[in-house]
Amino acid sequence: MDLSDAHLTMVSIDHVAHKVLTYIPYVLVLIDLRYEGVKCGRDGSVDNHMEMGKKLLAAGQLADALSHFHAAVDGDSKNYMAYYRRATVFLAMGKSKSALPDLSRVIELKPDFKSARLQRGNLLLKQGGLDEAERDFKTVLNSSPSDREEGEAKSQLTKSDEMQRLVAQARRSYSSQDYVTAAAQLDTIIETCVWDVTSREMRAECFIEMGEMGKAVSDLKAASKLKSDNTQAFYKLSIIYYNLGDHEMSLNEVRECLKLDPDHKQCYSHYKQVKKLNKQIRSAEELIQEQRYEEAVSKYEAVMKTEPNVHHLSLLAKERMCHALAQGQQASRAVSVCSEVLKSDPENVNVLKDRAEAYIQEEQYEEAIQDYETASKHSENDRQIKEGLEKAQRLLKQSHKRDYYKILGVKRNAQKKEITKAYRKLAQQWHPDNFQKPEEKKKAEKKFIDIAQAKEVLTDPEMRTKFDHGEDPMDPESQQGRPHHQHFHQGYQGFNPFGSGPFNFKFNHN
Repeated sequence: MDLSDAHLTMVSIDHVAHKVLTYIPYVLVLIDLRYEGVKCGRDGSVDNHMEMGKKLLAAGQLADALSHFHAAVDGDSKNYMAYYRRATVFLAMGKSKSALPDLSRVIELKPDFKSARLQRGNLLLKQGGLDEAERDFKTVLNSSPSDREEGEAKSQLTKSDEMQRLVAQARRSYSSQDYVTAAAQLDTIIETCVWDVTSREMRAECFIEMGEMGKAVSDLKAASKLKSDNTQAFYKLSIIYYNLGDHEMSLNEVRECLKLDPDHKQCYSHYKQVKKLNKQIRSAEELIQEQRYEEAVSKYEAVMKTEPNVHHLSLLAKERMCHALAQGQQASRAVSVCSEVLKSDPENVNVLKDRAEAYIQEEQYEEAIQDYETASKHSENDRQIKEGLEKAQRLLKQSHKRDYYKILGVKRNAQKKEITKAYRKLAQQWHPDNFQKPEEKKKAEKKFIDIAQAKEVLTDPEMRTKFDHGEDPMDPESQQGRPHHQHFHQGYQGFNPFGSGPFNFKFNHN
């Protein structure tokens, strides 16, 4: 082999190893140099594909290089260097599953190819195939290896022996239900056997028993990718998400299981349950969007009947019921349902906001302020919390002054018709002409003015909005210099709250 070929080969392998996957040993360079001149029975076409594959590999064009090595293998099924180079590209592309059968074919064609055997041993070790890896390393040691090959084989054999010891310990810990110890032992195993599906699945089971569902999900997701037909991993993922109240992720994972095996009994049974639940929840959310709050509450009650045994799903249903009730002005029920959720999840910002809104509707302003302040600790930049807190504080301050709703004896969510009806009744009751004694008449005049002002504020949308936000449209101080209604202070000659003609009296309110 001439110097230019040697140089090209070193650059190609070193470039890929450095740029693509640093874990590919530099031994590939030496192997290429060592076997470059070996005659493998190639015809001209195979020779051309091998040469083009080398050049493309040197340029970092892995997919194109792979195509040429595919062609070389197809052209000569006994060309062990074609398989070896293709395995090299697979490894550079991170496709160890594809590299492994090629390395096995190399060893079958040329049993004394020690570097291929070392490569296969390393892959098997990472996959958790400890017995097979050990056989490869021992074979290398018994085949007159070079110093480098001997050193690597001994090191990896020691590591494999250590992993086998740890696997046995982890299984004993798991069997004795010492899940914390088992998980720690499996941590060490997985650091070396990074593609070991069995160890990841066992560690996921430990995490489930320890209540660390996020870590269990991470291991099961890895296991579902490492093993192409891992229906059980998808089933377990779906169950975990379901128990966590994430019905959409649960549905996604169980569908992946059924893609692999449409007849999988566990997955199909679970799929029907999750699909029904998911449909109910979607329907309830649509009703909330349409402001059909009472129907949404009923739908979420149906959700809890569909799945009464999963705490997180019940909590989700109650959280959304709390929101729908608060939005639907059913304050008393909202406070009750929201409080149930907060017993289990005291830092739930959305529920704290909804209960605060319900408290405002119930005129329990101090409780509303407390909920908004708690919520703000967990969501500092939430504009809704800031505005709600300011509103509750204004309303608390206002509650110590005139409350037009209380004056008319109506709820804060009363319609205009209710307000007018209450006003007519009270105006008739407190009409000053109904009282003869000066003291009683003076008291009635003040009461009558309050009633009339309450009616004007609460039947005027703009004034009512101001009042609902803690500002008294009839209070000069509250108006801060803005124009406000004053004609009630001027006198009531000619004013008839019943619309049946002018009154025959005049009084002034100072």
